[in-house]
Amino acid sequence: MPVSAQDIIVNPENQWRVQTPGSASWAKSPRPGDGRKKYFMITVDTHLMPPPSMFKERIEKKYVDRLPRIEVRDGVKYLVQEGLRSDRVADIAYVGEDDLRTKSSAAMPSIVDRLADQKIDGIDGEILFPNGGALLMFGSPDIDFVMAQCRVWNDWQWEYVHPHQKVSKPIACVATADVGLAVEEIKRCAKMGYEIVMIPNKPIFGPANHAHPNYNLPMFDPIWAAIQDTDMALTFHVSTGSDPRTARGNGGAVINYCVHSMAPTMEPVVNICASGVIERFPKLRFATIEANGGWVPWLLDRMDEAYHAHHFWVRPKLKNLPSDYFRSNGAASIGEDRAALLLIDEYNLENNFMWANDFPHHEGSWPHSAEAIERTMGKLTETARAKVLGLNAARIFKFEVPKD
Repeated sequence: MPVSAQDIIVNPENQWRVQTPGSASWAKSPRPGDGRKKYFMITVDTHLMPPPSMFKERIEKKYVDRLPRIEVRDGVKYLVQEGLRSDRVADIAYVGEDDLRTKSSAAMPSIVDRLADQKIDGIDGEILFPNGGALLMFGSPDIDFVMAQCRVWNDWQWEYVHPHQKVSKPIACVATADVGLAVEEIKRCAKMGYEIVMIPNKPIFGPANHAHPNYNLPMFDPIWAAIQDTDMALTFHVSTGSDPRTARGNGGAVINYCVHSMAPTMEPVVNICASGVIERFPKLRFATIEANGGWVPWLLDRMDEAYHAHHFWVRPKLKNLPSDYFRSNGAASIGEDRAALLLIDEYNLENNFMWANDFPHHEGSWPHSAEAIERTMGKLTETARAKVLGLNAARIFKFEVPKD
């Protein structure tokens, strides 16, 4: 059943979510039904949970015993995944709306109920990324095993979503360690009707290794060509490419979130902007997802600084600066990201940031996105606010914008 206003119990730990300066002076509103015309709002980062048995039932039998699983050892639950250390599953008693978000994350409702949940948050369209067991599909250096999981996800997700694809857009998951297999899956998904593809932040899963190839190398040109030729948009989501659960002990959760989940999403941006990829594939549209964007101004400056100051090392020589290629072809999703929004005008980024509520994750703003938007977007121009909330996503991911 879809969530109703009565289901939302704002427990004390979440009171900060409903604090807002309001938006009475704005031309439009982020709130559905408040009397003013509402902004067109697209959330470019949401998560979809597959049925618990989906991978086990659909994948080739030879891979079933290798899938991630929960094991109980001496009464304690552990997540067991091939090639990684077993990780203890936290047993947390969620209450109030934290419990609601957890249940929404774990449930696999009908797509109609899902969209109803989004409507109470003012959402007009969404982009779907994996959740639960599907988030673990990239977590192996065995490319055949990973691609088998990708194909299962892509087939199931299309069956689930495609009747509502104009509003709820699925992304095709593609591993890239084998360029030929990646191109084959990109083309297969494009024929199915997919318009967006997600690839991991680096091609070979695991810790950084200087011997591994990366996206700056021309060997990956067939992937960019396939994405450009099928007119798909390219996305890089946080926590793909390597295991973010690196630090343990004091501060581990914060360290892992900031350093090992968010920060690595910068790497593919530099790979694409500094290596000539956009000069060879000028129609390629790419975006980072869930990494926010306060780092974008810093990165643009640092890329250009390195290009100028280290000119004697830089290859290839580009027609434009690396930052120009981000502004012309790149984007970043943001949530409640004050740093990104404070610098949006100074760095000419109003066409490059796209808003997301990260439904239904705890770090997201659902079901209080209006308050989060009012807290952070008051200093934007009306034009910039409309672009960030929905128009940029419509352009990059091909949503139909209603006529005023």
